[in-house]
Amino acid sequence: MLIFADDLGWKDVGYQGTDFYETPNIDRLAKECMFFSAGYAAAGNCAPSRACLMSGQYTPRHGVYAVGSTNRGPANLMRMTPVPNSQSLPAENVTVAEALRAAGYATGFFGKWHLGSGECSPEQQGFEVVLEKNGNQKIGPDPKAVYTLTKAACKFMEANRDRPFFAYIPHHAIHTPLQARKSTFEKFTAKPAGKQHDNVIYAACTFDLDDGVGMVLEKLKELGLEDNTLVVFTSDNGGTPQSSQEPLRGAKGCYYEGGIREPFIVRWPGVTKPGAVCDVPVINVDLYPTFLAAAGAKVPQGKTLDGESLAPLLSGEGKLSREAIFWHFPGYLDRAVPRGRDPVFRTRPVTVIHKGNWKLHLYHEEWLLDGGRDKLAANNAVELYDLSEDIGERKNIAGANTQKRDELLDDVLAWWKKTGALLPSPK
Repeated sequence: MLIFADDLGWKDVGYQGTDFYETPNIDRLAKECMFFSAGYAAAGNCAPSRACLMSGQYTPRHGVYAVGSTNRGPANLMRMTPVPNSQSLPAENVTVAEALRAAGYATGFFGKWHLGSGECSPEQQGFEVVLEKNGNQKIGPDPKAVYTLTKAACKFMEANRDRPFFAYIPHHAIHTPLQARKSTFEKFTAKPAGKQHDNVIYAACTFDLDDGVGMVLEKLKELGLEDNTLVVFTSDNGGTPQSSQEPLRGAKGCYYEGGIREPFIVRWPGVTKPGAVCDVPVINVDLYPTFLAAAGAKVPQGKTLDGESLAPLLSGEGKLSREAIFWHFPGYLDRAVPRGRDPVFRTRPVTVIHKGNWKLHLYHEEWLLDGGRDKLAANNAVELYDLSEDIGERKNIAGANTQKRDELLDDVLAWWKKTGALLPSPK
């Protein structure tokens, strides 16, 4: 069971300390199992994160980098020609749904796909039962379709209670336009504002999403499937600028922590322990191999997975074999974010590595046009942060710790080669 929120930030849930929003069901789930304090989306915005989730691969392998195009913003302020974007997950890319279906699982999809139509639709990418429902209804009792999607997923679970199933619920909430039930909106209108959060409609939309999570968990219990179902809750990218993610920097669309760090909860009965917290960085490409491990299914022939099964971490009995996780966005995304690097763009072309406590941003414009490695002292191509001391990414120490900077740079260059990452070109 994979419940995937839209634009829900790391700080937007109760167990992460929001002082205004209410997420009792998500909080309860986190207490019952393991949550990852450093859980990440594999991209800073919607479609690429979903492509990474379904494929188990980083963006260079499937070519989905953005929603729409990779040249969003004023062309005269772009110093490079971005890598073209694919608006569909390639039909030949074997999704996690296809892999699980081949292993005998019933597969159901309920919500927002955003990865193409026709041969690239969810029906053609492994899902037997599909409900794609618009989540921007202006009137009615279910404006973000939370309850419509949840009820359909519950019906699917009931129909398949006697066989293994994979249910994927990618909600429209809490993506703009922010909408909620009238009763929920009135509830938060009457609530005193918090010091960090005070957005009434954001709170109401989040509460409705949480209510949907509670309905799914209750249905699993009612069907007697609670002790035999792996449940994951996470989000596609960071929160919007309408909701502060402090102490994290930035928001949706950028590659600072506020744009990619997510609520990330896994309940695997018999494996996870109540109240467990894991600080190891994990990323949504890890869910594909984790689901295969839980199902006892094989990696599809010829399939390259960038993710790694989280089973050793979930059981508390092992470690992951990798040393780092990566992000690659070779384009431009308009509109600045809180404490962003740029007054115009949420991000310019960038590759990011997170290794241990360290995080390095490599900006392609300065790297490729302003002297690269030979001019690092002056060209501002690299930002380096020690997240154990500076989770807010306030102090760039690339110049003060050149040894760690150069180590991570070497890792990025090797990763480019390994994945065949395309880079933007000079105009």
